[in-house]
Amino acid sequence: MMDIHQILRQLPHRYPILLVDRVLALDKGKSIKALKNVTINEPFFAGHFPHRPVMPGVLMLEAMAQAAALLAFDTLGVVPDDKTVYYFAGIDGARFKRPVEPGDQLVMDVTLERMKSGVFKFKGTSRVGDQVACEAELMCTMRTIA
Repeated sequence: MMDIHQILRQLPHRYPILLVDRVLALDKGKSIKALKNVTINEPFFAGHFPHRPVMPGVLMLEAMAQAAALLAFDTLGVVPDDKTVYYFAGIDGARFKRPVEPGDQLVMDVTLERMKSGVFKFKGTSRVGDQVACEAELMCTMRTIA
């Protein structure tokens, strides 16, 4: 378990791009289950779409990547600093199965498939209730910036 205060100490993201509200389970080096509460107050809903608000697919992928980052940091036993940035290196097989709307709870299950030469490969699935909303393979890497 990890609450929002612990998440804020790990991730550099802040409103409106912080997309993980709580970590429900964490199995070091293996998997993470995280939660994003989706509310009508999200800034993207004003334009996507005003007549039928839907969470953008790219933000579902970003939410899974943030959960993956928390898993990676825990796996390595590191707390990132201001000189560390965690980037996408690739996204494969992204599929969107169900729209995510205000009032939904997006539960992200991310597993670490492999870690090699500083590149992490994850398999992520996001659900609302028992319905799959989004799935993808995510590749991420950490870099030190000047």
